[in-house]
Amino acid sequence: MKRLLDVLIALSVLVVLSPVAMIIAILVYVKLGSPVFFTQQRPGFHGKPFIIYKFRTMLTPASDGLLHQGDAERMTGLGWLLRSSSLDEIPQLWNVICGDMSLVGPRPLLMEYLPLYNDRQRRRHEVRPGITGWSQVNGRNNIGWKTKLEFDVWYVENQSLFLDVKILLMTIRKVFKRENIVTDKHVTSEPFEGNDE
Repeated sequence: MKRLLDVLIALSVLVVLSPVAMIIAILVYVKLGSPVFFTQQRPGFHGKPFIIYKFRTMLTPASDGLLHQGDAERMTGLGWLLRSSSLDEIPQLWNVICGDMSLVGPRPLLMEYLPLYNDRQRRRHEVRPGITGWSQVNGRNNIGWKTKLEFDVWYVENQSLFLDVKILLMTIRKVFKRENIVTDKHVTSEPFEGNDE
């Protein structure tokens, strides 16, 4: 049932948002150049790698090294707008349709984090990763890693259709309010360095 609803909802939303996605693609190409999409390998169900898609929000590092200082220096006004409105994540609907992701589940993090999880935290990969999840509606980038990963495991242990609907509705509310988009110091969340943080 969850998979069926994922596909039906993702297809419907993708069709409705296709004009918006087309406009964003053109703006990204004009403002940031090619490629339009940011792609990266992420761990999915049971840690199996897949390629995640997003609209690109940052300039590529310059060959002369002028943009070597970090994400904040490479972020553009268009990028901030896409991030704060979550419009950069529209292409992940394709990941949902393909079966790599779900609408709701633990966010897919980085491949290099896999060996850093303890046994409990590793349970976050017992379900498909999601575009949104329990930790996203309870702090997103402004909560510590220990809490964020515990929220992910809590979702795995308590998942239900009712909970998914609740998370989706909470996500819509937070997107419109633009809550918890970035931390005070980072464009994205701080790197996970293991359980000795």
